[in-house]
Amino acid sequence: MIFTGAGISAESGLQTFRGAEGLWEGHRIEDVATAEAWSRNRALVQEFYNQRRRSVLAAEPNAAHRALVELDSRFDTWIVTQNIDDLHERAGSARVLHLHGEIRKSQSSLDPARVYDIDGSELREGMLCEGGSQLRPHVVWFGEPVPMIGPATALAERAAHFVVIGTSLQVYPAASLLEYVPANSAITLIDPSADRIACPRPVRRIAKTASAGVPEFVKELCSSAGR
Repeated sequence: MIFTGAGISAESGLQTFRGAEGLWEGHRIEDVATAEAWSRNRALVQEFYNQRRRSVLAAEPNAAHRALVELDSRFDTWIVTQNIDDLHERAGSARVLHLHGEIRKSQSSLDPARVYDIDGSELREGMLCEGGSQLRPHVVWFGEPVPMIGPATALAERAAHFVVIGTSLQVYPAASLLEYVPANSAITLIDPSADRIACPRPVRRIAKTASAGVPEFVKELCSSAGR
């Protein structure tokens, strides 16, 4: 199981949600990423995500995304990502589970089960689902449940090797997946700050960027498996 966070997408030029240069710069979370914000100012929320969607469409998968594709043909591999972009899919990975939704999809503002692909980069007022409700971004906002945490937990429970890429393991409930990895399974962290990431289990730490560390790790893993 490959568990990815903002660090892998940042190397494709996508801003992260945290830090001084992060995507939230200039916007309070409460104003763009909560159900209350949607009720107060739909136009601001829609434009915030329209801008993010345009950035995703302009970005390209990097060496880390591409290296992970090789695992599909050699191992029983799942990618579980905190990212809402589609760079894993565009690189060619076949099995990707998005914990926090997908920026290139929309959902009914009244029925989250009604999900649709977005043609282009924009959602606008007046774009409705077949039930008549306004379409909103298909992302998990702060304060909302994470519907895919159950399936992700099930994958973690049977992971022989749990690989963490580009995340500090500080965002919950996503970070709790580590707690479900079997005691005899291997865990690897790949991140420039890997040596400083707290982990309750013995782990292998690769203190490199995703685009540098992931291709090396994949090559080593395939070689050690004799494939």
